[in-house]
Amino acid sequence: MDAAWLEDFLALIDCGHFSRAAEQRNITQPAFSRRIRALEDWIGATLFDRDCQPVALTAAGERFRPVAEETLRRLFQGREAAREAGRSAAATLRFAATQALSLTFFPTWLRAIEAADPLEATIHLTAAHMSACEQMMLRGEAQFLLCHHHPRAANLLLTEQFRSLVLGADRLLLVSAPQPHGSSPRFTLPGNPAEPVPLLAFSEESGLGRILTGARPRIDGAGGLRIAFTSHLASVLVAMARDARGVAWAPMSLVSADLERGSLVRAGPPDEDIPIEIRLFRPRPRQSPPAERLWGAIAQRNEADAQGSFGGPSLRDQHGSQSEN
Repeated sequence: MDAAWLEDFLALIDCGHFSRAAEQRNITQPAFSRRIRALEDWIGATLFDRDCQPVALTAAGERFRPVAEETLRRLFQGREAAREAGRSAAATLRFAATQALSLTFFPTWLRAIEAADPLEATIHLTAAHMSACEQMMLRGEAQFLLCHHHPRAANLLLTEQFRSLVLGADRLLLVSAPQPHGSSPRFTLPGNPAEPVPLLAFSEESGLGRILTGARPRIDGAGGLRIAFTSHLASVLVAMARDARGVAWAPMSLVSADLERGSLVRAGPPDEDIPIEIRLFRPRPRQSPPAERLWGAIAQRNEADAQGSFGGPSLRDQHGSQSEN
């Protein structure tokens, strides 16, 4: 059995289509299909129901999924452990972060952590869309994932294999460029079918897109919106909104400066904002000493912030309450 088959299996679950999964795995669709079939032959059971679109897991596939995830994660963690044993003694803390938080939250948060307890480690940050970040965590290529979270949004790390801390709060709001000579939005909702409002939408790979799908499942279903542009990058959608190309949902942490300057304005009332959490995920098994030390420092800071006893600027003041699960 080839370990790549397990990666193929999880990629097909994530994408739901053989063609998209093959593209993600950088192989042709026929070759990808043969590898999925080879895995099924090795197991001796059909893992996917190919008669529906997107493809769905069979009962055998559902039973095999946690085994595949755990096997791959342990395999890649073992590889990383072996690599680290051969490296120099310098420690590396490996973070994955969604793009918006890598720009707006991570630098300030890390500076606050280091002010209390300097990290004697090299920090490596990979910024990517949510799907890629999840795969990095499942493969053991990152020790921590920083992302937005909403209870109605899909998240592959909400299993017993991972734990998380809530670092703060953010909110999604609808924004638009202002009118040329005024402060009212260029585009207003609701639109109408005859002249729909252009929506700058998140693509399927985006974690914020998942949140919108879960919290606002019929965001463009009333006929008053039309999807004019898609991207997994919140910063790109914000730039397009700033250029008066349509309305966009964006995290407050990313657009607060635009709202203050007036380069963007609200396109919907505040009561339609979507509250979201800022979470840090990690694997549940014990990690390297530097990673465990960092996790302990974060948990200690959260507890001190909750009690109002931390000697320094509190991220809670900027981003909301903090808890653990």
